[in-house]
Amino acid sequence: MFKKIIFYNLIIQLVTLSFSQSAESGGMPQLNPEFWFSQIFWLILTFSILFIVLSKFILPKISENLESRKSKILENIQLAEKQREESENKINEFEKIVSESKNEAKKYINEARQKILSDINKKKDDLEKEINEEIKVAEKEIKDLKNKAPEKINKIAIETSASLIRQLVNVEVNNSNLSAIVDDVYKKNKDKYYDF
Repeated sequence: MFKKIIFYNLIIQLVTLSFSQSAESGGMPQLNPEFWFSQIFWLILTFSILFIVLSKFILPKISENLESRKSKILENIQLAEKQREESENKINEFEKIVSESKNEAKKYINEARQKILSDINKKKDDLEKEINEEIKVAEKEIKDLKNKAPEKINKIAIETSASLIRQLVNVEVNNSNLSAIVDDVYKKNKDKYYDF
């Protein structure tokens, strides 16, 4: 900044010097050489005062502002870096929590699936046992009915025959005779009619 001031001062002096020759011809009094020493004195005095004011009061404040701005920028950069690291750490923690939650959910799902499958298999086995027991009971009943069927058929045949003979012939028939006849027919045709 000081260099600029000196540079501008030299340019002004050169311009005034070039116009000094034209001042002698009755031009401007500032360009008259007899007033140059007083003008140089006031110029040096003014620039000295201006330089002192700038160097002692204004430039220190400007440099202080620049330093405070620079330190503030550095603090902000450090704070931003710290926050970035914290956010990366939080993101990593979040991803870790999410992955742990996914693994835990998979574990719970697999456990629930295994429990459901074991319950289904247990109920299936219980149902098969009940069905097998009912099949055994039904087979036993069928065997009992099969074993008792010829006797019942003989009894029905004897009663029906006795009733028919009574109605047709009007004669009382002895049940023992009829049962002997029915037993004889049964024995002859056992395989033919009663094969279950």
